[in-house]
Amino acid sequence: MQGLFVTIEGIDRSGKTTQARMLCEALGDEALGVREPGGTEVGERVRELLKDPAVALTPESEALLFAAARAELVARMIRPALEEGRVVVSDRFLDSSLAYQGAARGLGMEEVEAINRFATGGLVPDLTVLLSIDPAAAALRAGEPDRFEGEGARLQERVLAAYEGLAAADPGRWRRVGADRPPEQVHADVLAEVEAARSGAHA
Repeated sequence: MQGLFVTIEGIDRSGKTTQARMLCEALGDEALGVREPGGTEVGERVRELLKDPAVALTPESEALLFAAARAELVARMIRPALEEGRVVVSDRFLDSSLAYQGAARGLGMEEVEAINRFATGGLVPDLTVLLSIDPAAAALRAGEPDRFEGEGARLQERVLAAYEGLAAADPGRWRRVGADRPPEQVHADVLAEVEAARSGAHA
């Protein structure tokens, strides 16, 4: 039985990690939570490099590093879990690369999509939840800025616009959830969307 692949997307500090964790807790043992980049030995090392504010990377190198980490995650974690019939919940996936590197960095959506199609073997999420929040509101949330957040609101605004475009182009996969509310309220909506997707998959 094929599982369900759910991804959580949004700008920095939109609450993705919190919502992915809460969703996995609600689903119990049948869920596998992963994060991007990360989740494998290679992915975690790549994550350290990509998040380090002291490291300067070209947009091209950035995109390729994300794709390399994603290839490992898909092969070693995501596909095996889906083949077992589990619900995989990923904190970011390919749409992050399309939004950040393809659009915001100006590398081109088609070019970045091609890299990731190769890296993932064409794997596409069954459901993608976009946590929608104004970049100014997200920036006020606590946390140490990483290399991406340190670039300021303009980058986040470009990323949000890219996400909105992706969601509009594929309404069958994307669901927008307002993230400027208490985490419990956001979670209730996210869980409802996942349950609806599961019902549709098993219909």
